[in-house]
Amino acid sequence: QVQLVESGGGWVQAGGSLTLSCAASGISFSLSVIDWYRQAPGKQREWVGNINIGSNPYTVYTNSVRGRFTIARDNAKNMAYLQMNSLKTEDTAVYYCSASTSRGTFWGQGTQVTVSS
Repeated sequence: QVQLVESGGGWVQAGGSLTLSCAASGISFSLSVIDWYRQAPGKQREWVGNINIGSNPYTVYTNSVRGRFTIARDNAKNMAYLQMNSLKTEDTAVYYCSASTSRGTFWGQGTQVTVSS
């Protein structure tokens, strides 16, 4: 059974930091590209960034978070992370991780991040 479980969301003041975690099971994690998405109230789901596979995986970010967010992975723990710094109120959203595998793409249930001014 494939499971992706996000955690680490919460409430933070603007300018603060949060680190989200994505725990994966039931997949070949090291062979999976991990994406992070977010969905703000009343808006479509937005791609945040991803981390690729390999011994030195490269990361790609959407413009609005580049330089503030960092995606990392720990294949030994089947974990991915989204470190978010200099948070803005517009970063408020439910954040999701997804894993793209040879069997398809799987999603977590999301974790809420609320940034207050």
